[in-house]
Amino acid sequence: MVIVESYPVAVLMCIVTMICWGSWANTQKLATKEWRFQLFYWDYCLGALLLTLIFAFTLGSMGDDGRGFLDDLRQAQGKYIGYALIGGVIFNVANILLVAAIDIAGMAVAFPVGIGLALVIGVITTYRVDPSGDPFLLFTGVACVAVAIIVDALAYRRIPSSGQKTTVKGIVLSVLCGILMGQFFQFVAAAMPPLDHISDPENAGKLTPYTALFFFALGLFLSSFIINTAVMMKPFVGEPVPFGDYFRKGNLRLHLVGVLGGMIWCVGMSFAILAGDAAGYAISYGLGQGATMVAAFWGVFIWKEFKDAQPRADRLLALMFLLFVIGLAFIIYANIK
Repeated sequence: MVIVESYPVAVLMCIVTMICWGSWANTQKLATKEWRFQLFYWDYCLGALLLTLIFAFTLGSMGDDGRGFLDDLRQAQGKYIGYALIGGVIFNVANILLVAAIDIAGMAVAFPVGIGLALVIGVITTYRVDPSGDPFLLFTGVACVAVAIIVDALAYRRIPSSGQKTTVKGIVLSVLCGILMGQFFQFVAAAMPPLDHISDPENAGKLTPYTALFFFALGLFLSSFIINTAVMMKPFVGEPVPFGDYFRKGNLRLHLVGVLGGMIWCVGMSFAILAGDAAGYAISYGLGQGATMVAAFWGVFIWKEFKDAQPRADRLLALMFLLFVIGLAFIIYANIK
């Protein structure tokens, strides 16, 4: 299988993760102009699962390092498969809340609040599993991101709202998303050994990154039949979504947009996992969740979600971006030898 050993390459992959995680929601914005986000989500989950299979049978089965995907499946223990599946289920609940929050409050709010909070929680929980990097630099970066979240919330208060209940619901969903989103990565990381010790007897049964990613995506896909179905029957906003609309209102373009969204997100997830051994999982996760800044950029400058904001909102947004950049710089430097 293909593995990453260089820290600079790992950081570059984490930057790709940041771009992918911050950009996939554009596909949701495009698709939900024509149908509800719950219908988009079926294709999103399918795209994520397909991407992990493509990576498993290509990058995960090439080269002389580690074990190939099929060999790894044969030796995998149920305990570690379970960790990866649980990670997928937790992520799925959090992501459903995120896409609902995007639908209600927009990318420029849902991402900085939800994913910014997930960064803070995720770095702390993942650092407990894999304590790599300088803790002072790492958590100073996390603190900057936490302040950026508060600044974004202050900026959002300057948008005139015709429905206060809807505004509050969008923020509440973002916060709940962040709390759950900060938990899933530690389970996926716990399913894998350090790659330079993958053949050690004490690591028997643990998964390679490609196998862990497949079971993560499988957990995401299968749990959608419960979680997304429930959200279709009782939406956060609006009327219930009939299952038949997936076939009646969907067309090839809409389905492909959803599948593309899932693939874009899963490229980011795959790169974060593959970079984690060289960079440390706390750092790869934290840097990848710089996606908040990317998504806020899309929301502010492309989708114009703050065009009706009251004066001084632009200054708060500029401060938010600056704090995110400073925080991400600290996170990158935390593991430079």
